[in-house]
Amino acid sequence: MIVDLNADLGEGCANDQALLQLVSSANIACGFHAGDAQTMRQSVRWALQYGVAIGAHPSFPDRENFGRTRMQLPPETVYAQVVYQLGALAAIARAEGGGDGARQAARHAV
Repeated sequence: MIVDLNADLGEGCANDQALLQLVSSANIACGFHAGDAQTMRQSVRWALQYGVAIGAHPSFPDRENFGRTRMQLPPETVYAQVVYQLGALAAIARAEGGGDGARQAARHAV
């Protein structure tokens, strides 16, 4: 049996690098509830450095409540927002890790 120890990262917490040395996969905040392009980039860099599988942590555009506010959005809006966030993370992974970064992110895609 293989156990995947996962953590949500890139949300602006000070312990992300240390946590990445303990987990096998990480969901990186994609900027709507927390994080931004810089925290995404740094999280991807560290994940690649430590061989951690990269996953996306998309959310509603709700920084004030950390993405936890229940929002009544049309399905097409939710779809567009999720695609936007996934695209941003995939582009950063590709830029930071070349093909390896994108493959590491895609290998574990849902």
